[in-house]
Parts: sequence; C-alpha cells; structure tokens
Amino acid sequence: MGLTFTKIWGRLLGVKERKIVMVGLDAAGKTTVLYRLKLNEVLMTIPTIGFNVETVEYRNLRLTVWDIGGQDIIRPLWRHYFLGTHAMIFVVDSSDHKRMQEAREELWTMLKEPDFTPQAPVLILANKQDLPDAMSAKEVTEQLGLSELRGRAFHVQPSSAPKGEGLFEGLDWLSRAMTKRDSAVSLRWM
Repeated sequence: MGLTFTKIWGRLLGVKERKIVMVGLDAAGKTTVLYRLKLNEVLMTIPTIGFNVETVEYRNLRLTVWDIGGQDIIRPLWRHYFLGTHAMIFVVDSSDHKRMQEAREELWTMLKEPDFTPQAPVLILANKQDLPDAMSAKEVTEQLGLSELRGRAFHVQPSSAPKGEGLFEGLDWLSRAMTKRDSAVSLRWM
C-alpha cells in the first residue's frame, strides 16, 4: 500500500525514475562522487570490484546510479550495464595526464556500444580539480576528443568530489538534458 501511494504521489509531483551508469578509469573518484551525492559526505573507500548501486534523489529525479569498477579487467563488462540506461556519467581524474588517452579510448568505446541509447546524454565530471596540475574543462574536452562527438548531448563539468564542488551543477545539466530528450521523444510519438 505504501509503495503504491509513493508511486502515485511521485507521478503527481512529476518525479521521474532514471537509470544512470557511472564509469571511468580506476581511481577517478566514482565511488567518492556517488556517496557525496547520496550522503553528502566523504567516505573512506577502497577500489570497487564489481559495482555499487545507490538511489539518489535530486529535484524531480530519482536516479538509480550504477558505479561500476574501473580496473582494466572489469571494463569489458561495462557494456552489460547499458541496457535501459537514460544517461552516463563518465568520471575522469583531470590531474592524471598520463592516462587521459586511455580514458579517451574507453569513453569512445562506450559511446559506440549498441546497447547505449544514442540519445542518452553524457555528463563528464572532470574530477579532482582541487589537485595541482588539474586540467581545465576545456583541456579535458580536447583530450577526450569531444569536439568530434555528433548527435549526443554532453557536458564537461569541473568537480572535486571530496569538496562537493561541481557535482550538483553537473546533475542540474543532466536533469535538463534528460528532460529535453524526454520531450523530444514524446513529440515523435504524437
């Protein structure tokens, strides 16, 4: 009864449930981002083997966020989480200049996955902006080759997960992008 009431109330208020996959290379800060969004605090984390999944409520969205481990042995499994995904958050360590090419290759591999909806927006969190020598959002955009991306909404958001900076601004963009996509899809069905 309570669950039914919650769902009805959510529909009346316009709460939309969305599945988001969060990926990136190991040590990019994905788990720290997830728990900063969920609990608004920093937890001591260890490298994720497998995945963490949490529901994050933000404005009119109930986001089921899948934080998938980023070790190279796990990356081929990422594609199995894409089916039914409404958006992707790609977390990159913007201070890790040495692995930016590797991050670029992984991102582009995922963007080409057939199970990842072509209209699904992509939020790139240029994380670890609080560290010395962190690349700007413009530099991350260039390093990831995003100027070549066609037909998909994306946004690079500078962030610092431990400080909580940039995360909610990124979610604001993602919320608007998903709403815009939903409106476009609805118009096609009319």
